[in-house]
Amino acid sequence: MTEFLRFGTARLRAVFLLIALTGLASLVLNALDARENPWTTPLQTLLAFSVPVGAIFIYVSGLDPSSRRRSIIILLPMALALVLTLVVEANLRLPLAGVALGWALAGWFLFRPKQPRQVQQAIRALRRGRHREALAAMDEIIRLEPKVAAHYRLRAEILRLDGNLSRASRDYRRMTDLAPGDAGAWNGLAEVLLQARRHQEALEAAREAARLAPGDWVASYNQGMIEDRLGLARPALEHAGEALAANVPDARHRLLLNLYLARARMRLGDRAGAEKALRHMRRERKGLEEWQRLLAHEQAATLRKVLEGDIQLALALMQDDAALDGLV
Repeated sequence: MTEFLRFGTARLRAVFLLIALTGLASLVLNALDARENPWTTPLQTLLAFSVPVGAIFIYVSGLDPSSRRRSIIILLPMALALVLTLVVEANLRLPLAGVALGWALAGWFLFRPKQPRQVQQAIRALRRGRHREALAAMDEIIRLEPKVAAHYRLRAEILRLDGNLSRASRDYRRMTDLAPGDAGAWNGLAEVLLQARRHQEALEAAREAARLAPGDWVASYNQGMIEDRLGLARPALEHAGEALAANVPDARHRLLLNLYLARARMRLGDRAGAEKALRHMRRERKGLEEWQRLLAHEQAATLRKVLEGDIQLALALMQDDAALDGLV
């Protein structure tokens, strides 16, 4: 059910704007005499209809293609039933609302995607650290279903954990071929290319993810991190700031974003701005502890190569203001 919560700041703004505009239009119509202007009543009904339908359209536009159809099947009939409660007799409204809620609950279970046996085997093997077994299961399901983008995502994640970045990047590229509108595929590709130190290619993939999902903090985070590696201070400053403005949920990611902000400020000669970013970073001590636990895990070898230097630097900055001079 988590995909229903991944709305994104830009899409929330769009929904609020939709509600505000329809509400304003409705107020204007209320000021008119309905007896002299009988067309106002059906127009107000149409405005009420446009809010849930418009919100559904905005929501599903941010989903990957595999989730989009399922969400439309569940949400659109529910919205239509709720809209009908606006025009039917009062004694029918409660039953209609019950139908809407019942369909949403039933649809969630009826249209829940079923995982193939091989995918289940791969996940179980992955949890036990048996990467070869997990890869064998994914190889089998991809031979049987070569056009399912989600299979390549899971295999790419297994390959990343196994340190096989070349094959992982090929799987993510295959995902972008099968689902070019899936921002998650481009974000995954950007992360793998970053781990492989192919920074310019990684930046191009991150930019495509940001284009597909404006306001998504992950795409901005990836851009900021890659630009930090490339020494592109102004773009890193912009995108790290965008990610933080999008309400990054994890302390560990906020920690690194403030580190990249501080480094960008120092590279631009703005020590006061760097000190401000450092103060924000020091509030994320919990995030530093999370990174230290994650990087200590035996399956984090690839991640350690990319982030260990940043984590060590963050640790030093937690303790010594003078370390700011080493950021440039």
